[in-house]
Amino acid sequence: MKQTTTTRAVEKEDRTVRAATEVLTGTSKKSGLARLLPFLGPAFIASVAYMDPGNFATNIQGGAKYGYLLLWVILASNLMAMLIQSLSAKLGIATGQNLAEHCRNQFSRPVVISMWIIGEFVAIATDLAEFLGAALGFYLLFGIPLWLAGLMTAVATFIILGLERYGFRSLEAVITVLVGVVAASYLIETFLDKPDWPTVLYHTFVPQFSGTESVLLATGILGATVMPHVIYLHSALTQDRIVTRHPEQQQKLFRYELVDVFIAMGLAGLINMAMLIMAASTFFNAGLTDIASIEEAHRTLEPLLGSAASWIFAISLLASGLSSSSVGTMAGQVIMQGFLHFHIPAWIRRLVTMLPSLVVIFMGFDPTRTLVLSQVVLSFGLPFAIIPLVMFTSRRDIMGALVNRRITTIAASLAATLIIALNLFLLYELFFGA
Repeated sequence: MKQTTTTRAVEKEDRTVRAATEVLTGTSKKSGLARLLPFLGPAFIASVAYMDPGNFATNIQGGAKYGYLLLWVILASNLMAMLIQSLSAKLGIATGQNLAEHCRNQFSRPVVISMWIIGEFVAIATDLAEFLGAALGFYLLFGIPLWLAGLMTAVATFIILGLERYGFRSLEAVITVLVGVVAASYLIETFLDKPDWPTVLYHTFVPQFSGTESVLLATGILGATVMPHVIYLHSALTQDRIVTRHPEQQQKLFRYELVDVFIAMGLAGLINMAMLIMAASTFFNAGLTDIASIEEAHRTLEPLLGSAASWIFAISLLASGLSSSSVGTMAGQVIMQGFLHFHIPAWIRRLVTMLPSLVVIFMGFDPTRTLVLSQVVLSFGLPFAIIPLVMFTSRRDIMGALVNRRITTIAASLAATLIIALNLFLLYELFFGA
């Protein structure tokens, strides 16, 4: 009898776990990249949130208005994201539980319910941005009505989520391919742009602002980069992927996970930089500093760089939206299961969370404006994910051998404080600023 697809997927997953266990126990005969491969994957799924359509909006606006000036913000944001995501991954490895589950165990029932409600709002806002981004990708690529593009997005994300039943390796592979499409697209865009590389390098490492609005936009870039839902998700991706309770093996596993985080988040950071470089080289240098929407950016690319550039832009937006929308649904499942110990099928959650997006599309709201506003909602959820994460990973009774070093806790606390403060500043400026 022929093996079913599910059986083959499970066997492939078992081989991955077996190969990782051999490396951790010192019995593996593999070397180099072959030793690393079984551990790669979780951070690539988490990294999708760092290059979603919300990043398209903020990076394009930042590059069009201020040129290369805010490249350093992307670098700083990504370094903070690496630190936060490494803590999330470490929590799952050390305890076998995700962040939401720890919150349920450590906090009172009213606090847990409140955190769950906030987490659900965050998940819906995340999905709104990512679903709209994918729909815009279909719309720009094929010139079809936006409502039809929305329905196509729904079908595509259902298909991607269906891969979960074939094991973590299948889903990781598809998400990684979609990330690769975004990366390749912006590599081509950067080649077409012909940026001023000395100026790019200068602004990558030298912090500068140009007035209050540049500070506000820098805060928006940070807010679109460090996202609360994926902090919950990453701990869930590592909690039972490769399980070991031996302290030395846990430390070794975490070191491999750090490599995963460094590669995946580094790639996400380079893609974000490429987005801003594209906008700076194309729009800012042409005097088009008022590019305010993704559709306008797509439309303006063709006369400036040729039809290939606009096609590549649309393809990258589609790949970004589909991958991040699928990851957003996974994060929503983790939030509900963790806080309430209640699980619903992914297809039901997908239906519920995509309804606001379809309402926005069918009622004719501006998708880019809605996408940007959804990022504001995410800033409300940041403290409720970052603060517990730093608290839990600093406790030896929870983390055991993987407890944070003092310097790690200090750095994480400073990063968390800065992230939260800047997002509060963004909220203040949006609602009370000039």
